Amino acid sequence: MKTFQFGPWKIAASEIFYVSKLSLGLVNYKPVVPVFTPDVLVLARRVVPRFADLTSEEVTDLYASAHAIAKVVEPHYAAESLTITLQDGPQAGQTVPHVHVHVIPRRKGDWADNDDIYDEINRKEKQMNEAMASTTPGETDEAAKAKPAVDNDERQPRTQEDMAQEATVLRKLFQQGEDIWS
Repeated sequence: MKTFQFGPWKIAASEIFYVSKLSLGLVNYKPVVPVFTPDVLVLARRVVPRFADLTSEEVTDLYASAHAIAKVVEPHYAAESLTITLQDGPQAGQTVPHVHVHVIPRRKGDWADNDDIYDEINRKEKQMNEAMASTTPGETDEAAKAKPAVDNDERQPRTQEDMAQEATVLRKLFQQGEDIWS
């Protein structure tokens, strides 16, 4: 199976639902708002740690991709709004050294204080980084479930199978720039 890089981590093509010339859309291993819907990530295909390191063409493609993805995921998940955010550098909460945008479907009341989502994003970024360090693309669900949880709450990281199923559904909603799944 073809893999791609997300910072130091390998991402299986099965987790990817959107492909453009310079960007990828993938499902999130540890969603920020798991109550009603997972969020997605949009990243530059080239591993670039900081926003200023992207070329102008990559910036244009990254945000055009985030725009295209946002237009689809909001109605697909019956959301009422979106939080779209990029953390640029460790002091901004970025834990995976690869430029990526969070596209997070939102509903009224998902947080008591709307700004609490940013603390949650920071927490989930750290958890995702830790969890991805302990997984292997294509790992069986049984092996993934046997690993310890990445945080102290009751939610387990998503399995490769769950992420592949979600990506397959989303993939059908987009015109792809390249077929990476054949």
